[in-house]
Amino acid sequence: MSTRIPIHVSNQTALVWDVDHVATLRSEHRICGVLSGTLPHLSQQNIFLGVPLVLVPEELVLLVEKQFATIVHDPAAHHPATPAQLESWDAQRQRGIAHQVREAGRRKGEDRAPAATDAAAQQKRAERDARRQRQLAEAAEDAGPGPAITPAPAPPSTTSDAPPAAVYTVSVPTTSGAFAWYAPAAHEYETLDAAREAGVWTYPATEEERARCEVFRDLWEKGYYLGGGSKFGGDWLVYPGDPLRYHSHFVATVQTSPSAPLRPMEIVAHGRLGTATKKAHLLCGWDPASREVTYISVEWAGFG
Repeated sequence: MSTRIPIHVSNQTALVWDVDHVATLRSEHRICGVLSGTLPHLSQQNIFLGVPLVLVPEELVLLVEKQFATIVHDPAAHHPATPAQLESWDAQRQRGIAHQVREAGRRKGEDRAPAATDAAAQQKRAERDARRQRQLAEAAEDAGPGPAITPAPAPPSTTSDAPPAAVYTVSVPTTSGAFAWYAPAAHEYETLDAAREAGVWTYPATEEERARCEVFRDLWEKGYYLGGGSKFGGDWLVYPGDPLRYHSHFVATVQTSPSAPLRPMEIVAHGRLGTATKKAHLLCGWDPASREVTYISVEWAGFG
């Protein structure tokens, strides 16, 4: 049985839906990604996010090349459900709802069925109305002859005649593995070449994208964690350990080749911004000829 982590790809976006796989990627493979999921009724909150975990292309390329993960073409893995499959799924859903309703009734001490509860409520209302009519008739007899007393209409009941609506929780699974119509085996790719031939995954397709993958892999192999660096003017933030425990030491920028242009103003901007955020800026050069990565760190220093 394969121990590779399935990475679900849709529209060239790499997603991880299983919480256990998210934990494995972080603890065993030093891949953090970005959690982007939220609750439908709290779609504006972005502080505590959950699955899916979105991977940058370099992370997926590394995981597949290191044989830690496989690519699953998610749209093709979801087949049209047959009527029998839908009927079975709905029956299971209804059994879950019925179980929740029974458990809620048991916790509240309401063991009566909804129909019996409604009949008892109607009986109580009828007894209350009859008792009120008798009280009015007795009051009229005690008053003796005089103007007729018309009984006032009974106040409208605040209790609905309809049985109370059952309250239950709708569970939305994070993965499609439990669905009978989900069959990823025929749409799983263990290599980038196979996924590229199928048109499922095309990254890296250019020299710049290949340079980014090679630099990412080299930093990862040196034991670093990498996160997004766009807020700090670079490609990645480079951490000496898990970003939940450590601050980043470098802001990394990729140079696609030794002859790639680099303006003096860029060097100054990188140095000043990195120093202002208590980081060194790391210029990472990829040489396609020698297939080596070289690094130059830039820090801003005061001049007397």
